[in-house]
Amino acid sequence: MPNKVICHYRVAAGNEAKFEALLKRHWPTLQELELVTTTPAIHYKGCEQDNGQPIYYEIFDWLDGAVDRAHEHPQVMAIWEPMDQLCENRNDKPNMEFPHVEVIHV
Repeated sequence: MPNKVICHYRVAAGNEAKFEALLKRHWPTLQELELVTTTPAIHYKGCEQDNGQPIYYEIFDWLDGAVDRAHEHPQVMAIWEPMDQLCENRNDKPNMEFPHVEVIHV
C-alpha cells in the first residue's frame, strides 16, 4: 500500500540551483529503484511566510516499506546527503521534514 509524503525542504538562500539539480534526480532515482509508485512527484517552490526564505515541497507516494529500504541504498543517499547540506534549520523547524499523509474526502 502506498504512503504519500509531503517533503518540506528549507533551502538556504543561494543554494537553489544546486538543490533543484538534485531534486530533478530524486524521484527518477526512487522510481528506478522501485521505491515509489509510477505516479510522478509534484514539486513546488515558494517562500516561507515569516522570513521570505526559499522553501520547496515534493509530494510523492512511497511503495509499502520502501522508505526504510531507501535509507540503506547508496544511490538514494548520494542525493539525500547533499540535499541535507543545502538546507538549513529555521525558526525551531528542521531543515527538512517528511510528514506522511493520507488523502481524505470531505
